Amino acid sequence: MDFLFSQNNLYILIIALVSGGLLLWPTLNKGRSGSSVGVQEAIQLANQKQAIFIDVRTAEQFKTGSIPQARNLPAAEIDAKLATLPKNKPIILVCDQGRDSARVAASLRKQGLTETVSLDGGLRSWAKDGLPLKKS
Repeated sequence: MDFLFSQNNLYILIIALVSGGLLLWPTLNKGRSGSSVGVQEAIQLANQKQAIFIDVRTAEQFKTGSIPQARNLPAAEIDAKLATLPKNKPIILVCDQGRDSARVAASLRKQGLTETVSLDGGLRSWAKDGLPLKKS
């Protein structure tokens, strides 16, 4: 018992607990928010719930390579075409690195499309996992 009550050991124990908490925080926070999905989870959403992929990059970027099932709807035009988005299916937004799509996904969720998520890591993660890209 002297081990736990020694002041130096108590500091080490507190530092270990805080460090562990900080390491777990991103994982715990990601699960709660549901705002982004990994590549495998996105594929499951598409296969099991008929989710659709929407690429929010510009048309020129879309032509250089995209997810084969993806539809191009640039982020700058998405508010004007909000009525064309399905309300009964999950929507997976895609961009190059997942930052722009995360911002657009947050905006769409605020506008009532609650099943909108962003592909974590964007097309780079998709390509990194060896999945096919379609060039137009």
